Amino acid sequence: MSDVADFRKEKNELFGTTEESPLTPEQKKEFKSLNYYPETNKFVFKNLTIDKNINQEIISIKTSAGDTEPYKRIGRVEFEVEEVKQALYLYRSPEGGSIFLPFKDKTNAVETYHDGRYVEPEENADGSVNVDLNYAYNPYCAYNDNFRCPITPEENTLDVEILAGEKRYH
Repeated sequence: MSDVADFRKEKNELFGTTEESPLTPEQKKEFKSLNYYPETNKFVFKNLTIDKNINQEIISIKTSAGDTEPYKRIGRVEFEVEEVKQALYLYRSPEGGSIFLPFKDKTNAVETYHDGRYVEPEENADGSVNVDLNYAYNPYCAYNDNFRCPITPEENTLDVEILAGEKRYH
């Protein structure tokens, strides 16, 4: 079993059986599995250089609760999908922590959650990042309105389909 398959299996167990699940008790009763695109190497990007020559300001990102949350824009990465250059901004909480990478693409509202998905880049010792979109996932507010989640900023909208990661729940 691949690392992605193991991740998906563990996530299904978390969603279906634990208190940490964003699913309501009613949803858990009928839960079998989340929906995913097949795993593919097409959307795995290794050793991406973070362009820090951007406006590294703190911005207000809208949330599903109708308010905003501050994030610092820390850099931008570029990669190619179907021979077309794409770019996404990386964010971090002003208090620190891991890199936050929300994104939208042409699958939103059709096959994936309308407000975008998230992926957690792997930070390398040399300052580059690995981005594996097979791990793209929906925020908890995609399953239950009781959660408050950042909504992907428009500046992180790709003009291609990302046929990797988690699909819409329903």
